[in-house]
Amino acid sequence: MTTAAVRFDLPEPDAFTRPYWDAAARGQLLLRRCGACGRAHHYPREFCPHCWSEDVAWERASGDATLYTWSVVHRNDLPPFGARVPYTAAVVDLAEGPRMMTEIVECAESALAIGMRLRVAFRQEAGQEVGRGTDQEMGREVGRGTDQETGREAVPVFRPWSSGPG
Repeated sequence: MTTAAVRFDLPEPDAFTRPYWDAAARGQLLLRRCGACGRAHHYPREFCPHCWSEDVAWERASGDATLYTWSVVHRNDLPPFGARVPYTAAVVDLAEGPRMMTEIVECAESALAIGMRLRVAFRQEAGQEVGRGTDQEMGREVGRGTDQETGREAVPVFRPWSSGPG
């Protein structure tokens, strides 16, 4: 019996986070919103980090963001990141308010700028291109899904915003 290589880029969903990963598989980014104070937060938690209320619910995010900061990673010894270098690790401001750690894709380092508009996409598999599709409801470009054959989760990443399908 062989064991799978350890991966540091894929989540380990549990019962609480399953709705988040299922939505990502459909090309949708979710966040949590507090019913008590009205503020959104990300990463998903069972309580509001602002007022500590447990009155929080899932909400579909627009998928729009702006670049807050970034760093181009040239060396990473954890699998499979070493095969991806260089890559752009970033923090983005979601349109709904929360900040999110992510990766910027399909954008040269020289084109990055604080405040640039970004759009969510989803990485299906380490080393594969980001999936693309059209979100009919919102009329904008988004990535799609999980790798249905392996059951691996789709991971949100961001790329420069565009108004039409790519």
